[in-house]
Amino acid sequence: MPADLYTRYMHAHADWTEHAADCGTCTTTRPGCPDGARLWERFCRLQDAHLNRTER
Repeated sequence: MPADLYTRYMHAHADWTEHAADCGTCTTTRPGCPDGARLWERFCRLQDAHLNRTER
């Protein structure tokens, strides 16, 4: 069974947070490398989807 949207959103947040903490170019609020950009985009996309779904 695929993970629900909230679970995927929380995993994306954890992935981003872990990367940003260890990356020398990314900050906690902005990607600075290609891997960070990919993780940030995924996190933002899932966050937007989750928030749009829960606001209805």
